[in-house]
Amino acid sequence: MSSWKDPEIAGVRALLASRQPAPGEPAPSREQRRAAMDAFGEMGSLPPGCRHEPLTAGGVKCERVEPTGAVEGRQILYLHGGGYVGGSHKSHRPMVARLAEAARATAIVADYRLAPEHACPAALDDALAVYRWMLDEGTEPERIVIAGDSAGGGLTLALALVLKDQVLPQPAGLFVISPWADLTQSHTTYQTKAEDDPMIAKDRLDESAAAYLGDMDARDPRASPVFGDFAGVAPMLIQVGSEEALLGDSLLLAERAGHARVEVRLEVWPEMIHVWHAFGGQLGAARRAIRTAGAWMDEKLGG
Repeated sequence: MSSWKDPEIAGVRALLASRQPAPGEPAPSREQRRAAMDAFGEMGSLPPGCRHEPLTAGGVKCERVEPTGAVEGRQILYLHGGGYVGGSHKSHRPMVARLAEAARATAIVADYRLAPEHACPAALDDALAVYRWMLDEGTEPERIVIAGDSAGGGLTLALALVLKDQVLPQPAGLFVISPWADLTQSHTTYQTKAEDDPMIAKDRLDESAAAYLGDMDARDPRASPVFGDFAGVAPMLIQVGSEEALLGDSLLLAERAGHARVEVRLEVWPEMIHVWHAFGGQLGAARRAIRTAGAWMDEKLGG
């Protein structure tokens, strides 16, 4: 049993443990997990004065999140996590609002289509449609950051590769939190961090990967962007916790992007867990990570 220097992360771990099904209880259904994710987000508070409203962008349902102090013309396209089978603007609203506030930007959260109802590349097609809409609406690419967590982090990277393939302009930056970027799940951290990761289990990821991939090869960069060619994509910031089964995805991503001469900043936060930013009410490290990411986005967006 590991011990933690940060007492706040120990408290979050206790909270997560209390929400696990009791031995012998059936695992929640996909619909129950989706509802639970949304309920978690709706319990969180937003920064004072932050507004949110529904939006349809490129035919995709979205939500616009605008904090006070947002600089006109600055936009974040946010792609939520949830293993490609869950998550929504509701589940991620508080975290996205605080990231947008820190970056002094307006965020657009895309409710891309989920698996298994819609296999890859449906989510990617939706993300691309929203980005094209932003450009068509007159937003300059150098005033856009594409960001996402977990599966949404992988989707962020896949979108950057598609933009390159389609000769569309790259955004000012790519910000990914705990990205799920390799659906082959072959890195050793899936085993070495298994006991210390309270949120991610490989067998559950295997189920999500199968639902999302459909007939697609797991090594297809549209699903596993670590296998793509990153030469020429936007600068990226990667934030990942040291206790994540997904740690290896971030290490591999930074290596391959770095080899492609991409500007990469990799931050491994000690003792932190998967997408710890979502626990801003309990974790000082979450608030610090959001401030750090906000400052990076603020610099990339300029003006």
